[in-house]
Amino acid sequence: MTKDYDGSAFQSAVPFLDVDKIIGDRETKIMICCGSGGVGKTTTSAAIALRAAEAGRKVVVLTIDPARRLAQSLGVGELDNTPRPVTTIDTAAGGSLDAMMLDMKGTFDDVVMAHSTPEKAVAILQNQFYMALSSEFSGTQEYMAMEKLGQLHSEAEAHGTWDLIVVDTPPARSALDFLDAPEHLSSLLDGRFLRLLLHPASGPMRLMSAGFGVISAVMTKILGAQIIGDVQTFVRAFEALFGGFRQRATSTFQLLSSRHSTFLVVATPQHDALREAAYFVDRLTEEGMPLSGMVLNRVHTSALAISPERALSLAEDLAETSAVLEVEALRRHAALMRTIETETRMMERFAATRPAVAQTQVQSLPTDVTDLTALRRIGVLLSDKD
Repeated sequence: MTKDYDGSAFQSAVPFLDVDKIIGDRETKIMICCGSGGVGKTTTSAAIALRAAEAGRKVVVLTIDPARRLAQSLGVGELDNTPRPVTTIDTAAGGSLDAMMLDMKGTFDDVVMAHSTPEKAVAILQNQFYMALSSEFSGTQEYMAMEKLGQLHSEAEAHGTWDLIVVDTPPARSALDFLDAPEHLSSLLDGRFLRLLLHPASGPMRLMSAGFGVISAVMTKILGAQIIGDVQTFVRAFEALFGGFRQRATSTFQLLSSRHSTFLVVATPQHDALREAAYFVDRLTEEGMPLSGMVLNRVHTSALAISPERALSLAEDLAETSAVLEVEALRRHAALMRTIETETRMMERFAATRPAVAQTQVQSLPTDVTDLTALRRIGVLLSDKD
């Protein structure tokens, strides 16, 4: 097979990820864009959401990205935990678009207030341990993304507010950190250490109460009596919510593994990004999650099929003349061709090891994506088979 420098031959050798077909399938209710950081996940999520809305879907896009790029590109100013309408899109097909950015602590607070009595809610919200947990604990962001997704889906089902939810996940090492977070959080809250603090002399721990008294005294000296007291108060007030956390997490997980959800892995054609993408693809496949395929962002292309060697040879021939601009252009072209060769080699290697994974490529653009026009351009590139 002959290699084209625009990558078309390579693209034809792998299954095509038909984004428009996914968008047009009304049975698809949730699209999850996952991947490592810096590969264009947020932009991809926004472009898909915009394209779906202008194709007639009622869409809400949820970003976990604190850089606020989504708000900027959609032209809606600030985003927060409440879906905000994007009023400048083309609604001729009957679609709509809302956008929001996850407020981790705000979502946790909402869960506490919705699923506990007013008295217990106050006790939890004012607890110092809870404040730290809801703001800083590793895994809380991913868990609250799951909670918020569950809330959005429930509202969509009850009121018909949206028929498609697009989620831009945190740049976690594992594709399923987003899905595993509820279990991790429950393990912390239901863990042996916290139970020991709460009931040091109950059940089998009764036999160890004397020893625990010594340990507790040491911990109190190190951590402080106030911290230990805050933890104990928090766990007592929070006990009634444990079951609800697990139940909602299980329901959301089942939804994400169903026919109504799909995952897209987002990457760029560089070694590290593709290595992460391979991990994501393999983990999602192992867990039986509905993976549609992979989006390859920032792929370099060229309309000139001049090899880097030929370009450098021509530049050398012209170097003794006054054609300075031509020489510089040829050298830049040679550098671009070498980049294209490297990217193509990386993509071919990935496709050879995972030939069943559908892909679509988005060529590298000369400017950043900062408005709806640029997002529409990305949407076109996402859906372009050629």
